[in-house]
Amino acid sequence: MLRELLTPEIKELIETKNLRILKEILSEWEPQDIVALIHNIEENDRIVLFRVLPRELAVEVFSELDYNEQKNLLKQLSNDHIKELFLGLPPDDRTDIFEELPAKVTQRLLNILPIEERKEAMQLLGYPEDSVGRLMTPDYVAIRSYWTVMESIEHIRKHGTEAETVDIVYVVDDKWHLVDDMPLHKLVLASPLKKIEELMDKDFHSIYAFEDQEEAVNLMKKYNLTVLPVVDSQTFLLGIITIDDVIDVYEDEVTEDIHKGASVIPFEVNYTTSSVSSLFKKRVVWLMFLAVAGFLSGSVISLFEDTLGEIIMLAFFIPVLIDTGGNTATQSATIIIRALVTGDLTPKKWLNVVKKELSIGLYLGVALGFLLFSGSYFWKRDYKISVIVGLSVLVITVWSNLLGSLLPILLRKIRLDPAIISSPLLTTILDVTGLLIYFGLALLIL
Repeated sequence: MLRELLTPEIKELIETKNLRILKEILSEWEPQDIVALIHNIEENDRIVLFRVLPRELAVEVFSELDYNEQKNLLKQLSNDHIKELFLGLPPDDRTDIFEELPAKVTQRLLNILPIEERKEAMQLLGYPEDSVGRLMTPDYVAIRSYWTVMESIEHIRKHGTEAETVDIVYVVDDKWHLVDDMPLHKLVLASPLKKIEELMDKDFHSIYAFEDQEEAVNLMKKYNLTVLPVVDSQTFLLGIITIDDVIDVYEDEVTEDIHKGASVIPFEVNYTTSSVSSLFKKRVVWLMFLAVAGFLSGSVISLFEDTLGEIIMLAFFIPVLIDTGGNTATQSATIIIRALVTGDLTPKKWLNVVKKELSIGLYLGVALGFLLFSGSYFWKRDYKISVIVGLSVLVITVWSNLLGSLLPILLRKIRLDPAIISSPLLTTILDVTGLLIYFGLALLIL
């Protein structure tokens, strides 16, 4: 609240070019507050404000901005200012920015970076877009098994300031192959003259650089890790992934699944920075597909036109039957997709899923069938129609439950995202098959 009240004064300092006072005030602010201030001032004033920030604070503020704001700032900053800014960023954050920026801007940035940082950025950019290699940082501390604890701690003191974290240090051999990880507290509590190899248990987890980032999320969550080493196919230690990087990936994955679950093509930028046209394009494709698929339901009804003409009462129960099927399938699909994502379930256990969901579907079908049989009989007083409705709900519920649970497993088996089985898509499929079941039973009984 105090920061908001000071905004007019900040604007006045910018207008009067009282940069010394402006720098003193902003030096006491948190990076998040400065980001909020940047959002509340004119675009021309942003560059003035950013230029007066101390280097370390400028780096923190820059990393908090979204990529559109970063791009606009970079266009206006001098090469020297950009160089200072990028050298202050962690390599993984630097790579994230390179990925998002236009090719010409990226090339400009790579050209002004020192040779070592340029090699580092190019190396990180060489990995596939969603791979662990893009997420890792090469800033870590490694020690040797034949060192003493005292030598190792001295090494950590010397190089730890450049590392992303020193909570865990890594033991490598002479060819830089990873042989163990070592918690810092274990070194601190050990005798100074003890060899590192005497403390090693060789019980550690690592991940291949070309693995999908989601696999890193699952691994760190499963083993409750705060940092995970990244290796190549020969166990050469390349870098590390920290928990803050994983949280960002996890949030992105959840957002992507939510978008897919609502039949929206996932978009990588924030909703607030997305244009109307981009949001339209992300939504219209699925909606058009589902609208066309909806014609199938009409086609099924037209096939049974004569049956409906004879007993118009059958039409009264169509909405409740197809809604029940869609809701049942969505429930089971949501449960199975979540189990697949968390690793609680694997495609190999599909037979167990069939047995369990078949039983659940039967219980649900009997309960819902009895409810709708009773409701329809009290409403229309027609025993045959009530039997058709009750049996249809039973069969539709069992079928919907099986379909909703098995389709995500099938998609995972063929290496597709189970979240594609969205609520609207399932509902459309169940509309068609549910109507076929309903009218098929009606023909048999009537």
